[in-house]
Amino acid sequence: MLGKLLGRYLRPAWLLIVAVVIFQLAQSIASLLLPTLNADIIDNGVVVGDIPYIWSTGGVMLAISFVQIICAIVAVYFGSRLAMGIGRDLRNDLFHRVVAFSQREVGQFGPPSLITRNTNDVYQVQMLVQVSATLMISAPMLAIGGVIMAVRQDAGLSWLMVVSIPVLLVIVSLIVWRMVPAFTQMQKRIDRVNQIMREQLTGMRVVRAFVREREERVRFATASDDVKDTALRAGNLMALMFPAVMLVMNLSSVAVIWFGAYQVQNSGVEIGTLFAFLTYLMQILMGVMMATFMFVMIPRAAVSAARIGEVLDTVPSVAAPASASTPPSASGRVQFENVDFSYPGAEDAVLKGLTFTVEPGTTTAIIGSTGAGKTTLIGLVPRLFDATAGSVTVDGLDVRAYDPDELWRRVGLVQQRAFLFTGTIADNLRYGDPDATDDELWRALDIAQGRVFVEALAEGLQAPIAQGGSNVSGGQRQRLAIARALVKNPPIYIFDDSFSALDLRTDAALRRALDDKLPAATRLVVAQRVSTVQQADQIVVLDHGRMVGIGKHDELVDTCETYREIVESQLAAEAAA
Repeated sequence: MLGKLLGRYLRPAWLLIVAVVIFQLAQSIASLLLPTLNADIIDNGVVVGDIPYIWSTGGVMLAISFVQIICAIVAVYFGSRLAMGIGRDLRNDLFHRVVAFSQREVGQFGPPSLITRNTNDVYQVQMLVQVSATLMISAPMLAIGGVIMAVRQDAGLSWLMVVSIPVLLVIVSLIVWRMVPAFTQMQKRIDRVNQIMREQLTGMRVVRAFVREREERVRFATASDDVKDTALRAGNLMALMFPAVMLVMNLSSVAVIWFGAYQVQNSGVEIGTLFAFLTYLMQILMGVMMATFMFVMIPRAAVSAARIGEVLDTVPSVAAPASASTPPSASGRVQFENVDFSYPGAEDAVLKGLTFTVEPGTTTAIIGSTGAGKTTLIGLVPRLFDATAGSVTVDGLDVRAYDPDELWRRVGLVQQRAFLFTGTIADNLRYGDPDATDDELWRALDIAQGRVFVEALAEGLQAPIAQGGSNVSGGQRQRLAIARALVKNPPIYIFDDSFSALDLRTDAALRRALDDKLPAATRLVVAQRVSTVQQADQIVVLDHGRMVGIGKHDELVDTCETYREIVESQLAAEAAA
């Protein structure tokens, strides 16, 4: 997967790759020339006392060193641009793929894992490209070039390379082989830390309400310790690698000096040639060591690339049609025809054989016990997921035939858990329509029963909203979310238990305002309270995914046992209160 991913994202940047290779080649050639020139200075200058030769050859070495520095800087610059560009493209593609996911795919991976894949995993691949551009390209050049130059200097000592290089490769391979499982486990444990951290931050009030701080600290500490233990195991192996490499290099240096001294004494080998051979051997081993550093990064990057590839290769279950049908006029008619829905891997369907119609300008309420499938049902209209059988039509056209943008323009969704974005109240309301005027925002707040509390704020519409709307109450957050949908002004409104945080008086006032101000709009309302649904034009009663009743409140009290039980239980609770 790593090779496939890099091939896909490196191909468009081939000019940068060519530039990196050219400048790394120039740098490597310069590095390989210096030991030979140094040997010439020793043999032809220092030994015979030829000062002009030392100066002239030294000047050439300085010029080559300057060229080497410039080439190294340029190579690192182009390599950094290459790595940062790949990181940008990966994050961009991951973001757009995740945004296209339905709730099914988001649930499959989980938000903490998706966050880790778009941050830490992309960073690992990005760093691999960065280090490859600066080290991996030059390492084989130095190693191969060093072998050639070393043999030219003294073929008699070449057997030392035949011994030291394989020994180094075996040591590195064994360590890397042990590191791969650790890096695989590392990413999963980072996911776990992110998951726990996200749960604790989101559910902070629940944690405190149930006095679970100590247990949550233990849970987080356990996950952190798991990451620490895995990181230590990988770190210890990494720490072992470099001393092993240095041991081989130092032993090789000792061997060159030891056996080279005999050749200088007995075979007439020049001292400069011996030093040049030693330098080339060090360059060869340094090339192997740089490749070693790459081997440390490749396993972790390979794991990250596989995780990134899983996301990029996942086809969203809710996709735009190959050719969208021409949408009819927006009247707001919604029809369910023999609809079934099952979650992947579930033994039983969540929805079974639902058939009913929501006429334009009417209110249809959906009620049932917890887990009856109410939220799943209304999620089929804006295609948060697709029905596994049957069809859902909007204005006579199957929702799967719509261009998604056109479908979403026709639906205003207020979800069970109201979510607000960081910014101002006006920013959040204009999420429904960026061009909405202040008067239109106030009109939406009037209908949503939010004008009073917004006017009470010193900044009014410009009052700041913290991330997720954490600086306003649950009821205020719901009213702002409803106002945001009203600003959008679609023909169909879906309220998924979005009146639950409102008191009965505000709930009733809001429903009256919807009837008075939006008489032509179609409204689908999911609710738990009978008082919220009893004035609806029709009420759909769900029980374990099946429709067990449909009609008005008075009719259902007489004909539907499930609905009657819900009414009686709430009346009993009110009487007890």
